Amino acid sequence: MRTLLTTLVLCCAALLAVSGDIFSQTFIDAGQQFVLGGQQRGAFRVAAHNTGPVPVSVAERQADGKVQERGRLEPGQRVALAFGAGSAALVRNLGERQAVLDFRISGDASVSMGMRSEALKK
Repeated sequence: MRTLLTTLVLCCAALLAVSGDIFSQTFIDAGQQFVLGGQQRGAFRVAAHNTGPVPVSVAERQADGKVQERGRLEPGQRVALAFGAGSAALVRNLGERQAVLDFRISGDASVSMGMRSEALKK
């Protein structure tokens, strides 16, 4: 799983160096949180489609560290959200099986923008 995640991060980093939208299929293990962004200089937009079998929640960690819940995405649902400069999109797997999401990322996504999976804090 780490190899897949590392490959995904490297591919996205390479794509970020080129202008245009980024398309990514992301897998989030049960009990994990996927973090998109957090270091970029400008705002970005995320169009997400939950193609997996479990619901996920989406929150925004703002540049000042405040976390704001943005909603819940059930299997099959789509959402388009905008995030400010320095903000991160936090996508949490709410189920007991692996979540699968298709993302389209656009806007000012500088090379310093990163993606990683991190365990939920209890």
